[in-house]
Amino acid sequence: MLELLIIVVIILALLFDFINGFHDTANAIATSVSTRVLSPNQAIIMAAVLNFFGALTNTEVAHTIGQGIVDPRFINNEIIIAGLLGAIIWNLLTWYIGLPSSSSHALIGGIVGGVIAGNGFAVLNAKGLIEKIFLPLITSPIIGFIVAYIVMEFILILVGKMAPRRVNRYFSFLQILSAAFMAFSHGSNDAQKSMGIITAALVASGILPYFHVPFSVVIACALAMALGTSMGGWRIIKTVGTRIIKLEPIHGFATETSAAMVIIGASLLGKPVSTTHVLSAAIMGVGATKRLSAVRWTVAINIVKAWLLTAPASALVAALVYFLIDKL
Repeated sequence: MLELLIIVVIILALLFDFINGFHDTANAIATSVSTRVLSPNQAIIMAAVLNFFGALTNTEVAHTIGQGIVDPRFINNEIIIAGLLGAIIWNLLTWYIGLPSSSSHALIGGIVGGVIAGNGFAVLNAKGLIEKIFLPLITSPIIGFIVAYIVMEFILILVGKMAPRRVNRYFSFLQILSAAFMAFSHGSNDAQKSMGIITAALVASGILPYFHVPFSVVIACALAMALGTSMGGWRIIKTVGTRIIKLEPIHGFATETSAAMVIIGASLLGKPVSTTHVLSAAIMGVGATKRLSAVRWTVAINIVKAWLLTAPASALVAALVYFLIDKL
């Protein structure tokens, strides 16, 4: 029975990773596609390859996810299964309606909901949740907005006297590099979340004596995310790439570069962040340099609502799944 549960956990974690890549393809390529710097197929192939290599960079975020919510010794595989199903169900729902919600919030909310349903609030690592997980998730979009605004203003100073056609020609090339940077950063942060969950399950089951991410887990999660990315997520690409502001290559470059810098920095510090949130906030920051009315705030508000709803909704779904598993 234990071996079967471990297999189910690994399959669900890799499925979440796949859906994360599928769901969050827009993070790396939406602006490049909307500015027509890259064709959809070119952008997706590039994003898939760089997501894979980004996932191989380090495992600091995996350690935070695997140990920051609750000590793996105090959870069981039923709790992890419920948490993963809560996150997967919410991700699929938001993909279907085209909302760029956070896979990170969904996963963390799902695991928290499963833990509370299974063992109550007492086993939660409150300090770790607040300092290592919730604060980075909340502050990273704000940082992304500010960094993007500053980067865009600096670029405008540099190119202020250049002809628009010349500016677009230069930044059409530069945006390919920034899209690659964004894809790499996405893999460096998001793929590690499934690594952390699988490793936590292996520790909880006694298969691993202490928390360390096996290389086989790293490779499996990197491949799952790359495969998911290769499938694309066109509904969310449309929302992120066209509905928040009208983008030109110069704006796409500033957006992707700013968001990637924030995400890479968070990965190196072991902080799980939402790449969806950071990129969406960076788009808003770039749009605000034109004028505040350039940002379609009604779309932005709907995205923020999805951000706020994701963690509690995933937690509720996970709790319901746990109670169902418990009954069975």
